[in-house]
Amino acid sequence: MRILISSLPAFILSISFCIAQGGFRVVPLGVKGGGEDGNLSAYMVAPVKSNAFVCLDAGTVTNGIAKAVANKVFPVPADVVLRQYIKAYLISHPHLDHLSGMVINSVEDTAKNIYGTEYCIETLKKHYFNWQSWPNLANEGASPALKKYSYKMLGEDQEVNVEQTEMVVKIFRLSHSSPYESTAFLIRKGESYVLYFGDTGPDEVEKSDKMATVWKAIAPLVKAKQLAGIFLEVSYPNNQQDRQLYGHLTPKWFMKELNVLAENAGAESLRGLNVVVTHMKSGGDNVQKIKAELAAENTLRLNLIFPEQGKAFELK
Repeated sequence: MRILISSLPAFILSISFCIAQGGFRVVPLGVKGGGEDGNLSAYMVAPVKSNAFVCLDAGTVTNGIAKAVANKVFPVPADVVLRQYIKAYLISHPHLDHLSGMVINSVEDTAKNIYGTEYCIETLKKHYFNWQSWPNLANEGASPALKKYSYKMLGEDQEVNVEQTEMVVKIFRLSHSSPYESTAFLIRKGESYVLYFGDTGPDEVEKSDKMATVWKAIAPLVKAKQLAGIFLEVSYPNNQQDRQLYGHLTPKWFMKELNVLAENAGAESLRGLNVVVTHMKSGGDNVQKIKAELAAENTLRLNLIFPEQGKAFELK
């Protein structure tokens, strides 16, 4: 009995340490949508205490890394972060504001994988790494293929190890102004998850069930408190007409979609859930309007996070 009692504090400390190590570290390299070309969608994500990151989209890369280094997020020069800390790119869809940073910086980069759907990868092959738009730094496509980057095609209903990291990924296809598509990435480390949406329109406008499929799949993780956070876009304020959404969300649609998740998981399960608001388009007072409208409609009491370029945070 004395042995069991004396071991109990160490056991509790061990359990507490394991819990504390859950979650993810996020370094936003770019947070805006639209034409703000030095600050476009890109988020470095790794398990807490790890420097083996994936880059979720890559609209802006080195400009964001430089700001993170200036903010003392990384103790190494920017080129080391690019070449050694980013282990893979996960590209949600092949629009320039989600991949131009990766393409432009590919000549200076090191060997790594690009993960995406067949639609995304085929577009990269044909229209970007093709020796006309840019040298072919990839392992497939126009000759000569220089084989610095390797394409890794992702299909639904499978969980894939992200090489050189501790994470695995599963995808869901999204509708981004039908018939064009985007992707949601469900990242897992151990029993902790984070969900990243690329650009997407609401199911009701897109005449789709893509978002509903995602919400149904992740509801058990929300109930079990295993989902550390969701990255979800809001591109326009509520005065944007539905016919001019072009596969994006407004605060109204953002909250309607999350209420579908609440119907699946229970509203109480969503209270305090971390939701990172991405892809806000600059121009006029759009950003201020979006923030005010989200606050006014946040009846689910979500923890809304508005990321800033180069400023790290954790999701737990």
